[in-house]
Amino acid sequence: MKKLFAEFFGTFWLVFGGCGSAIFASQIAPAEGGQVGILLVGVALAFGLTVLTMAYAVGHISGGHFNPAVTLGLMSGGRHSAKEALPYIVSQCIGAIAAAAALYFINGGTGTGPGAFATNFYDHAVYFGKSYSMGAAFLVEFLLTMFFLIIIMGTTDKMANGKFAGIAIGLALTLIHLISIPLTNTSVNPARSLSQAIFVGGEAIMQLWLFWVAPILGAIVGGLIYKNLLQSPEKEALDS
Repeated sequence: MKKLFAEFFGTFWLVFGGCGSAIFASQIAPAEGGQVGILLVGVALAFGLTVLTMAYAVGHISGGHFNPAVTLGLMSGGRHSAKEALPYIVSQCIGAIAAAAALYFINGGTGTGPGAFATNFYDHAVYFGKSYSMGAAFLVEFLLTMFFLIIIMGTTDKMANGKFAGIAIGLALTLIHLISIPLTNTSVNPARSLSQAIFVGGEAIMQLWLFWVAPILGAIVGGLIYKNLLQSPEKEALDS
């Protein structure tokens, strides 16, 4: 139960901090208000900081997944028990939805249109007047999640310096958001996508499938790549 609570609170913090920054602070406020929005770089950093901080807060309890794709990717890479995968995913989704509910209450609603309430999207020119197709969105979510798993598995390898794993993983998530916020609003996390889409409904729900399938497939491939192509023989000997 402690592991499941750790995943709940970690995923809650990720959604509340990351999506909350996008909802409340990402735009430049009027100059007379004396406030400056954090924009794309700030939101990307906020997502990275949520994972970094919770990795050190509760990572030693549950492994610090906070993401169904990460759980399944680690399982494919031989780092996580298959029997624990579903309870982890349920806890992550509940934590994400609870955070989205808090954001909904604070914000007084969700807004409308693609990207509203930090939802993910494709086929809409939300940023910089450019739209990205379903295929482009699928590929970017697949590739970014694949590399995210390779980074996670590499930095948490017994042959690596694990003390700095949380920093590397948090910065990796920051980089991922810097790359893909303009493309899809960045998922690489099915729980994060689900929680926001539930409150917006409509097209956000219709497009949600991509932000489950692409990250999960990418994570599984990333886990397999690290296990079979990158993991050192010394690590394999330790595991055997």
